[in-house]
Amino acid sequence: MLTELRIHDFAIIDDLSLTLDSGFIVFTGETGAGKSIIIDAVEMLLGGRADSDMVRSNSKVALIEGSFHLENSIRQEVHGILEREGLLDDPEFLILGREIRRQGRNICRVNGRTVNLALLRELGECLVDVHGQSEHLSLLRVGEHIELLDRYAQVENLRNAFIDNFQMLERVRRELSELRQREYDAARRADLLAFQINEIEVATLRLGEDTELLAERTRLANAEQLATLVEQAIAALDESPNDREAITDLLGRTAHALASLAKVDSSMEGTQAEAQLLVEQASDLARRLRVYRESIEFNPRRLDDVEERLGLINSLKRKYGDNIEAVLEHAEAARLELETITHAEARLQALEAEEGALLVSLGEIGADLSRARRDAIAQLEQAIEDELADLRMAGAQFGVKLSWEDDPQGAPVGERWLAFSSTGLDQVEFLVAPNPGEGLKPLVKIASGGETSRMMLGLKSVLVRADRTPTLIFDEIDQGIGGRVGAIVGRKLWGLAQNHQVLCVTHLPQLGAYSDQHYKVEKQVKKGRTVTSARKLTGPEQIPELALMLGGVSEPNLESAADLMRQAIESKRGDTSIAD
Repeated sequence: MLTELRIHDFAIIDDLSLTLDSGFIVFTGETGAGKSIIIDAVEMLLGGRADSDMVRSNSKVALIEGSFHLENSIRQEVHGILEREGLLDDPEFLILGREIRRQGRNICRVNGRTVNLALLRELGECLVDVHGQSEHLSLLRVGEHIELLDRYAQVENLRNAFIDNFQMLERVRRELSELRQREYDAARRADLLAFQINEIEVATLRLGEDTELLAERTRLANAEQLATLVEQAIAALDESPNDREAITDLLGRTAHALASLAKVDSSMEGTQAEAQLLVEQASDLARRLRVYRESIEFNPRRLDDVEERLGLINSLKRKYGDNIEAVLEHAEAARLELETITHAEARLQALEAEEGALLVSLGEIGADLSRARRDAIAQLEQAIEDELADLRMAGAQFGVKLSWEDDPQGAPVGERWLAFSSTGLDQVEFLVAPNPGEGLKPLVKIASGGETSRMMLGLKSVLVRADRTPTLIFDEIDQGIGGRVGAIVGRKLWGLAQNHQVLCVTHLPQLGAYSDQHYKVEKQVKKGRTVTSARKLTGPEQIPELALMLGGVSEPNLESAADLMRQAIESKRGDTSIAD
């Protein structure tokens, strides 16, 4: 519900802050005082169309901000929207803001962050219904009618069963669509996959093979140079060309001399061991170099083979991946896809059978759901017409149009194939005939005014348990009705307030008497400018205001006002059926 409303520089309101409770809240005051401007501000806050002319004279921007306590009935829905947008802060409260600029773009805010107007409007539709100059009203959205009917009819189990089957059908149809699209070029694709798999398999690739081949190619291409260098190294280490001693011979003589030295001076034993180790290392190095020399191959044919193999590997890399591992992975993926294509026909047949079974199930559940709705419609129509009779609209009629539409791709019901959506087979729309002799017409097309307001009030009174919108606002619902009907309207609005927060702009004292919270809206001139303010009236303060609404503060009117207050209090105490 709306807990706080702050308005700054909007129309004739310079700065207004309201703290609102639950229950039935009325706004009274003289014509032109600014009561409806407060409602206009709320509509702007909920994403209504902004007009720069609403910015107060000599101001650049109008600011509107509202704090909402999230009731259990809508908390999950609102949380879903906020989480989707990354805007969820406090799980119990939500703050909406709107800046209307005289020049430049308007700014919408949710929990202090800038958002687009569409998101503000989406949240606003969850929070408040305003029945006034605009059509921000859930009852005027045809798509809401089936939701309201279902909550009234209490068909949640059937709805959930239908939705489960509907979602399964959507998944099956998505897979079918993908398979049929693939089937369109399946033969050509299968040939390509088979060619790719064969090309990779014939190559018999081995991980790391390319690295090994590159090293071998280097050796083969440089065999003569490698042989020359290794011969030079071996000669220096272990051969005695031109009567010069080899390194191994020199190291051996060094080790022999140090051994003799160590016998004379024991402190030199370590140097003898070091020299002996050098002799062994040099001999081992010479041996390994000879082995390496033997491995050097002067083989142009092998070099050609290596080049050819590397060319094949590089070709496969260019086609299927950056390395051998990626090429092998591509082959595995191609095998899996080919297997899928090979078995697609069987899968198609299985999915088509599943689709058919789900359509039959949807037809059966949808027919049961439709029967439950039709059973509830008669009760709903009678209950709303009774409410309208209480509101002095005895000749008014209310109807619910429930229809089916044929669709060859739909769900079977008897001999027909019917279109369906996630809500079932039915298309639902509320119809009304406000005056006797008029035919039923869509609710969205009825004329505005007090008659429409009472029609909405009658609908809300019956659908109160089905309607989850926490806050209902009625702007001058008393238009065109008199005192006797006013008392009935006041009682019904108070009844609605047992399940909703109800805000009402009114000129009728009979409505004001039923209020749980009463604000008097006044217009004053301060420093040459018109200023609107709102003052909260307590119990005793209400009587003079109700007397003014009766025609003036006179003794008879004060007595009548006090009598209206007593009657309202007694009615509230005794009319438990409303609260229930």
